[in-house]
Amino acid sequence: MIAVTAGATERPVKIVALGDSLVAGYELAANETFPVQLERALKARGLAVEVANAGVSGDTSVAGLARLDWSVPDGTDAVILELGANDALRGIDPGVTRAALDEIIGRLKARGIAVLLCGMLAPPNMGPEYAQAFNALYPNLAARHAVLFYPFFLDGVAADARLNQRDGMHPTAEGVAQIVQRILPQAEALVRAVRTGRGS
Repeated sequence: MIAVTAGATERPVKIVALGDSLVAGYELAANETFPVQLERALKARGLAVEVANAGVSGDTSVAGLARLDWSVPDGTDAVILELGANDALRGIDPGVTRAALDEIIGRLKARGIAVLLCGMLAPPNMGPEYAQAFNALYPNLAARHAVLFYPFFLDGVAADARLNQRDGMHPTAEGVAQIVQRILPQAEALVRAVRTGRGS
């Protein structure tokens, strides 16, 4: 109870979830999206947070970079960065994805914004060479920029028909809840990094 009271009196940590349809909440009700469910879960842990939804369905990493400045407004404390799924689905050169994400992280850090980078895995049909190059770019970028890292955004949800919509790619509300529970420790670490001034 003490933790909840303390959290409630603090200025909320302003988090922006920057991503594609997995963040936007494709075919989900507004209260079922990842940002809303994550904010609820963090508040239940006694943390004062506001999580904004900056997800745009269909966005690639390059598209996310193009809208970075208006998607992440001044006053933002932290960003959960989830981009690249559409890059892999379209077979975009992993070097292009890496360069865009590298610039996004660099620009956020230059603004003093803490970052939690969410990894993505290439679909098997892209072949082993593509998958090796694509999958490796996320841990490499996390290490290069020394940011918090969640290896696979869809961990525990991908390929599980019970947690995905009919298209097999977008989580149901229950699937999003599973993502939130799995990423919660890293999200809490992100809030702590902001509070202690170690986020950037």
